[in-house]
Amino acid sequence: MLNKQEILDYLTVEDPQELFSRADKVRKEEVGDDVYLRGLIEFSNHCRRQCGYCGIRAGNHDIVRYRMTIPEIIACAREAKSKDYSTVVIQGGEDMAATADWMAEIIESIKAETGMAITLSLGERDLEEIKLWRKAGADRYLLRFETGNQKLYETIHPSLPGKKSDRFEVLSQLRELGYEVGSGVLIGIPGQTYDSLAEDIVRFGEIDLDMIGVGPYIPHPDTPLFTLPKAESGQVPNSVEMACRVVALARLVCPKSNIPSTTALATLEGVSGRLQGLSCGANVLMPNFTPAKYRQLYEIYPAKAVLSEAQTDLTEWLESIGRHRGKGRGDSPNRLLRG
Repeated sequence: MLNKQEILDYLTVEDPQELFSRADKVRKEEVGDDVYLRGLIEFSNHCRRQCGYCGIRAGNHDIVRYRMTIPEIIACAREAKSKDYSTVVIQGGEDMAATADWMAEIIESIKAETGMAITLSLGERDLEEIKLWRKAGADRYLLRFETGNQKLYETIHPSLPGKKSDRFEVLSQLRELGYEVGSGVLIGIPGQTYDSLAEDIVRFGEIDLDMIGVGPYIPHPDTPLFTLPKAESGQVPNSVEMACRVVALARLVCPKSNIPSTTALATLEGVSGRLQGLSCGANVLMPNFTPAKYRQLYEIYPAKAVLSEAQTDLTEWLESIGRHRGKGRGDSPNRLLRG
């Protein structure tokens, strides 16, 4: 386990190639050359939250809202299954019209028809809801804590009226319910320092995450964070290279976790960004199965890149870089180790 000072050194060293090589070696030793594909379904861009960085925040009245129907969502899962995917990721804003029973019906239907693993990324929901979804068959839950710096967190992620936001408590509840647990941070948020980012990376190991999703902050002009000043000293840049440093450090801190090369990397640098993520520790990709008519409306940040199975022969591309498409569910080795 790296300590905070070692992490800080890697975050600030002039040339990160030794870090990238070390992380890639650990990745190969601990999780192999397989890259697991997850079929992403962005089912709704409705959200009750006012997160300062997100384009689908409740306060943004300049976007067209949508919510897919149950048959549409199941059709996406069916398409992913037809292409030999074994996991779907159901993601959306905190859409309270997506009730606990409504989502449980989707989970049960997808499980019954496809048998695929189901990852949920639905924000902060009540304990009874996430209990019901686990009982319905959900396997994994992704909830990024974004930053452990409480003051910065409250700036970018205001709590709901009368209810204090505590994502670490929710992550603990998810673990107790038997979910495979994923979290992560934004990189380069205005006000984020190297010191606080290093503490967050240490926290990945302390929480013992099964999945780690990290990506660079991409400013959205229709959000309050767009004009927030940067830290006076030690501001973390929101670059692909810095995001790759964090991917690499996540691999060293949590060697058996599943780590995606995220969409944000590709948004900033196209295929090169996604490739850089895979070359410094990542072992997951998430092609988008959201119907085209909805896909561009899920604008959490501008010009979001889309990796579509229909557009790219991913198996051939992975083979060309010395990696292989993973078979089976691709459960986190870290989760399997815990039993």
